[in-house]
Amino acid sequence: MIEHVLIVEDLPRSQEWVHGAVRQAFAGARIHLADSVGAAEMALAETRPDLCLLDLGLPDGSGLALIDPIRRRNPNVLIVVSTIFEDDAHLFPALRAGAQGYVLKDLPQDRLAEMLLGIERGQPPLSPSIARRLLSFFNPPLQPTPNASPLTERETEVLRLIAKGFSVPKVAEQLGISKNTAAGYLKDIYRKLEVNSRAEATLEAARRGLVSTNAS
Repeated sequence: MIEHVLIVEDLPRSQEWVHGAVRQAFAGARIHLADSVGAAEMALAETRPDLCLLDLGLPDGSGLALIDPIRRRNPNVLIVVSTIFEDDAHLFPALRAGAQGYVLKDLPQDRLAEMLLGIERGQPPLSPSIARRLLSFFNPPLQPTPNASPLTERETEVLRLIAKGFSVPKVAEQLGISKNTAAGYLKDIYRKLEVNSRAEATLEAARRGLVSTNAS
């Protein structure tokens, strides 16, 4: 039963959107508001939320830093990220950190309320585009063609870093190469593995044992 809800959101309009949806879904719940990482940490000292709706881009840091403290406060808490970011670089780190839902801020308030109501039926709140992205991520890859080229040692290094969430500039920095060179390696990796996104490349890296699939 959802009795205490923590909303961590710094933008007034977005805060109003989330607050209204929570009020529709759980009329009797007590809602706690925080507009920064620091304010959320203070709220956690006084409340044990059953549900947290968490923005990622906060004025004093990333909302990702709050996921572990929130879960420690209540191991059974449901954490739902509410954000404008639908790219792999934000989605998968949030899920690995322990978020159980991921909704985009373009959802109508009524639709968000419906998704939140689904929580008690065991339905994780996911925006449609996020659900499609996750399905694509976990779909079995096509069998490689007999003539598929193996990855070189450097391409394998690039794939490992990409799978760990590094951006192309960060990959270049780690390997001491130019951004253009790193981007070229990534293009060759996509071609050889017959993938079209970082998510698919990350899944292939996990299958090759280059990265761990365990959340940490």
